[in-house]
Amino acid sequence: MIDYKTPAEVEAMRPAGEFVAGVLATLRHEVGVGSDLLEIDARAHELIRARGATSCYLDYHPSFGDSPFGHVICTSVNDAVLHGLPHRYRLRDGDLVSLDFAAAVDGWVADSAISFVVGDPAPADLELIDTCERALAVAIDTARVGHRLGDVSAAIGAVAAEAGYGVNTQFGGHGVGRTMHGEPHVPNDGRAGRGLVLRPGLVIAIEPWLMATTDELAKDRDGWTLRSADGSRTAHVEHTVAVTEDGPLVLTDRRHLG
Repeated sequence: MIDYKTPAEVEAMRPAGEFVAGVLATLRHEVGVGSDLLEIDARAHELIRARGATSCYLDYHPSFGDSPFGHVICTSVNDAVLHGLPHRYRLRDGDLVSLDFAAAVDGWVADSAISFVVGDPAPADLELIDTCERALAVAIDTARVGHRLGDVSAAIGAVAAEAGYGVNTQFGGHGVGRTMHGEPHVPNDGRAGRGLVLRPGLVIAIEPWLMATTDELAKDRDGWTLRSADGSRTAHVEHTVAVTEDGPLVLTDRRHLG
């Protein structure tokens, strides 16, 4: 069942969105060549404790994970694209990093992800990240009252296809509210004009993710990390977005944070 939020509830979600955006902005500034994935996780945990927030990942154990996640942030590197389980690894020059972070503040959840390269970036990696970011921007602009969910999905798929990337629809965006994952599922490709009519109070995480030369996934032996089946590079971006009468409201907007 879809949980539509009142305007007051959307406002109550703002602190969670601001916190999640701030954590990712902080990590983007601090993480570089030599950063260890477990240290990134520890830093995110420190920020959660300082804010009095609650991790959405720590004890998370959905059907697609082999065990409770046990960490507070997903750290996916190079061919890892989703659910990257933090482990002892120091980032190297040219590594493509995706950080996916969700937390609750005062009982409301926000979810967001970023991708970037540490050190000297390869042009192909920057193009992959840019395509994800453009797809996210177009999808957010499409998340308007009266449009359909298929319009949002189709917008993502069109940007990916134009850039020459395939799209996997096994995992995608989702409803957000009191819990991290709820209805509706938001695929990263679809047919315009189909699906749920968007109404005020719908809050969804929109999250394009792409793999450079495949649309197939492989699960790592850690039981969580999803990688491109052919070992090609990957990227993942995400924002929590509320559909309002005044247009889409990006609750995890971090542009003002630098």
